[in-house]
Formats: sequence, structure tokens, C-alpha cells
Amino acid sequence: MTGKTWALVCAGALVAGLAGCSSSGGGDSDGKVTLTYAYWDEKNQGAAMKKIIEEFTRTHPSIEVKLQFTPNKEYWTKLQTAAAGGSAPDVFWMNGPRIGLYASQGALMPISDQIAQDKVDMGKFPKSLVDLYTIDGKQYGIPKDFDTIGLWYNKALFDAAKVAYPDASWTWDDVRAAAKKLTDPGKGVYGIGAMAWPQEVYYNTIFQAGGYVVSDDKKKSGYDDPATIEGLKFWKEFLDQKLSPSIQQMTDNDPIEMFKSGKLAMWYDGSYDAPQYAKTEGLAADVAPLPAGPKGKATVIHGLANVVYAKTKHPKEAWEFLKFLGSEQANKIQAESGAVIPAYEGLQETWVKSMPNVHLQAFIDQLPDAKPYPVSKNTAGWSAAETDAITKAFSDGQDVETVAKQFAATMNAALSQEK
Repeated sequence: MTGKTWALVCAGALVAGLAGCSSSGGGDSDGKVTLTYAYWDEKNQGAAMKKIIEEFTRTHPSIEVKLQFTPNKEYWTKLQTAAAGGSAPDVFWMNGPRIGLYASQGALMPISDQIAQDKVDMGKFPKSLVDLYTIDGKQYGIPKDFDTIGLWYNKALFDAAKVAYPDASWTWDDVRAAAKKLTDPGKGVYGIGAMAWPQEVYYNTIFQAGGYVVSDDKKKSGYDDPATIEGLKFWKEFLDQKLSPSIQQMTDNDPIEMFKSGKLAMWYDGSYDAPQYAKTEGLAADVAPLPAGPKGKATVIHGLANVVYAKTKHPKEAWEFLKFLGSEQANKIQAESGAVIPAYEGLQETWVKSMPNVHLQAFIDQLPDAKPYPVSKNTAGWSAAETDAITKAFSDGQDVETVAKQFAATMNAALSQEK
């Protein structure tokens, strides 16, 4: 999942449950069982999800799967309400920041026994992702995809400003220099977008500066660490120098759309948004590995998993569908669509070739430098406050160090409540 999605959905209040998502539906009179499958990305992944379901039902004619799309702004709040009320979808997307909470609430079906019985080879998936969805020795999800972050850039704007394209040798200083040359106030063009998004933006520079978000033992916040603060100041510098739109401007206008319309020359974003940029008519976009910081290279890696609702009335059929979602066949469909990097071993090259006009290999090449998305047992206990704090820190007239240290105390209090 994207950090922007996480930031948006965590801030909302709980609302009514997912309409039509009840897992209470029994078998039809003809013996067919109906499952529901929830997801949040229709624009990039809807077509692939539909094709995967078509292939599954072709070999499982007695199981019907209905897709349940919910926009990312509402997905988690609706899912939480539906799960608490016993009516969540049978199978749904899960991410790292939420897995601990949902597992601890008993909302997810453990699948370790099914994996062993059906001899599902979990070695086909990145170990870091398998471990992410393992809680207290029990497996709860099968990895669906993974993503890293890259430096997207508008080649037309670079050409006009006579700036060389980014490459793997770039450092923070190169970004600073390029942003100054690329900013053109008269045309409303900014060198870079410094939005307060964790996964896409400031987590990466925190790691590149040698900082951390949460300690390895999940007991301490890193926001009062000097290196972490340095990683945040990298972005505030662009905002202060008007080389980036203000936080308010990017709140009122989606920075993704600003990049697509030629108002941002550079933009840190994930592999999951590649289809948007590659398919936008008139946009000459490409991507490079993230520039190195004071302590070297780093990019955030994360990935989704598919999980089964613990109270599904069709656990056997839900497992069959989950198993298919983790198959090479389903992952190949994802890869060919170009929507996401498939988690299944050996299919990354298929994804890279899906959009030959963009150097997608940059996302794969960064794997040796990847840092796991920061989580704790109950990430939701501090993530919304984190987004609020960093948004404040990046706003006009605010001091990054002061706000970061204040938030560190808030985050430490939340971590102390995790058992």
C-alpha cells in the first residue's frame, strides 16, 4: 500500500460498514458458493483483479467471486467496522501497518495449517514479506506484490532547462541543484514536490540520513534522533526556498496530478503508480533510483498480502481462492498488467517489460538497498498523529526539529501502550 493511502485512511472516523460485503451469504440453490474479495485500487489494478477471478472461476466453477471495490480514503475505516460487526469480505487486501492490529483482534484466519497441508511453497516470495505477515509464529497472509520508491522526472522539463537526467550516481546535492534550475515561477513549474507523505517521501530520506522511524524492538520513536531530523530537513529546505509547492497547495491539488500536468519536474513515488505516468498522454516521464543521502542509498520496500476473514462462512472455498491468488498464474497476470511488481519469484522481469517506455528496472535494482516499511504491533496507534505532525513541520513558519521532537514524545507514549 502507498504511504499516501495510509495517511489518508488513518485520519478518518469510522463510518458505515462495507455495503454488500457480508460474508453471511450461503451457497446458492445450485450448490455454488459466493465469496467477496475487497480491494482499493480500481484505476491501476481493477482489470488484473477481474482477469484473475475469471481464471479462478474457470477452474473452480462452483465458486463465484464478487469484487468489492472501496476507494482508498474509505477502505480501512469501512473494513474495521465491517470486521467488528461480523460482515467483512471473505478475502481482502492487507498491508504491513495493519496486520498486527487485525491479527490481534481475531479478524484474520491463520493459514499455516493450510499452507503445510497443500504444500504451498512460501519460499517463492520475499522472506521479508512472508515474515511481515507472520504474527506469533502463525502465517496470516500470502504476499501479493511489493514496491519500492523511485525518482520520477519529466524529461521535457529537464530538456528545456538543460539539466541532465537523474541516474544512479545522483546524491541529495544533485537533487538540490536540479530543483533550483528546474523551478520556473513564471510558468508555475516547481523543481520538486515535497509533500508530507511517509512511504513515498520522508521515510526514504530518513533512512538515507542514517535515521529511523521506530526502533528494532518497537519500543522507541526515532523522531528525536538527529539523523532522522536531518532526513526531514532535506524536504523542508525545498519548501522554504519555494522550489516545491507549499503543503497547502499540494493538499488542495493532488501532487500526482501536478506531476502529470507538468507542474512538478521531479517527484518521489512508488512503482505502483508507474501505469499512471506511463499512460498519461503527452507526459514524457521516466524514473531513476533514489539519490543517495549522507549515509548512502535507501528506499522503502513494502508489499500487500491477501488474507481471509476469520468469520467467513466459507473457509475452505476462501482458502482455495487465496491459494490461487498466490499462484504463479495469478502473479503473472498482475505482472503483465504492469500495475504492481508481483511478489512471486521470477516474474519481476515480466513487470519491467510491461512498460518498455519507462526504465522500471530502477525499482528492481534498488532491492539491495531496501528498508522495510516501519511498523509496530499497532501502527495505527501513532501513524495518524505522525502524518499530522510532519504535515505541520513542513508547513510555513514551523520548525522541523521542534515539531519532530514533540511528536517523538507522543509516539513513545503510544508505543508504551502496545503489549
